[in-house]
Amino acid sequence: MDYLVIGCGLSGAVVARHLAEHGKQVTIWERRDHIGGNMYDYVDEHGFLVQKYGPHTFHTKKKELYDYMCRFGRWQDYKLTCGAAWGGKYTPTPFNFTTIDTFYPAEKAELLKEKLKKAFSGRDTATVVEVLAHPDEDIRGYAEFLFQNDYAPYTAKQWGVSPSEIDPSVLKRVPLRFSYEEGYFDDPYQVMPEQSFTHFFQNLLDHPNIHVELGVEALDHIQIRNDRIFLDGVPLEIPVVYTGALDELFGGIYGRLPYRSLRFEWKYEDKESLQDAPVVAYPQEAGYTRITEYKKLPVQTGTGTSYALEYPLTYQEGTQQEPYYPVLTEQSKQQYEQYRRAAEAVPNLICCGRLADFKYYNMDQALEQALNVCENI
Repeated sequence: MDYLVIGCGLSGAVVARHLAEHGKQVTIWERRDHIGGNMYDYVDEHGFLVQKYGPHTFHTKKKELYDYMCRFGRWQDYKLTCGAAWGGKYTPTPFNFTTIDTFYPAEKAELLKEKLKKAFSGRDTATVVEVLAHPDEDIRGYAEFLFQNDYAPYTAKQWGVSPSEIDPSVLKRVPLRFSYEEGYFDDPYQVMPEQSFTHFFQNLLDHPNIHVELGVEALDHIQIRNDRIFLDGVPLEIPVVYTGALDELFGGIYGRLPYRSLRFEWKYEDKESLQDAPVVAYPQEAGYTRITEYKKLPVQTGTGTSYALEYPLTYQEGTQQEPYYPVLTEQSKQQYEQYRRAAEAVPNLICCGRLADFKYYNMDQALEQALNVCENI
């Protein structure tokens, strides 16, 4: 082989394809028993296409990223709608004027909507962090209501820390809308695969120069000593593209980086619909954060409905858990910088992906970063 790629998620597969198309013999090691990383999907026993590791849709503002995905599969337009439920009431998310109508008396709702339109004139959205800092008591009170009932309890469950400790970028991911507009994303390209994400990966990896080995734990074979990579004790001179967690690659020499993992509780009910949207957050329920109803992601016909409850938990290396989300705090970002500098000191090590970059990437962000790595290579 000319290159060894560790990890068969989006980042590793995209880099492998690029190398293969440039005449390089590429071997991919994947510790799981399937391709596709966290985008892996399959048809369950009830005939519904479900995603093993939680809901994914592809969305982007950049045509070149959409065009890349179209090289390896056919896609259908799909505008994801999400919601939140507490106190026996449901509201779309991102929160919008429907939220105000749902939780406020009519007269107060009209006054608040007018104040928001005036205070944020010319803007469609603002982050909850901005609205919490607004001088108007009613506007600030609206943000505080949402923060106390949704953002704070959801964040505490999702991240296992108080909201004050979380990087503000996390709280800014879901804005407030100043209209009745619905839809989780505003990107011009919002799609789901016509067949499946797994089929997309099969096409992406379908090249004679790519050899995929599943069920291989790379860290049982790869070690880094004195800024060199060793394969089963022998120095390895070829480039290694690594998409896993850097603290695991370096044996935790600077301490373990904090990640959140997830446990899914799978259920099926003999009913046409479970909830108002494909993905609904339940910030005040004990234990789980949200439910994904896969019959609606994408829209599928069939008897009954399949869905999954999502329980966040602290990631522990060496278990059957997967590290999903880096917990971004000031301490963890400084800790990661030590690992990043150690990785840069290894001349034939190329790091890429959500885990290796310690970033909370959306799918299009992971794709763009992988394509940047391809250019650098």
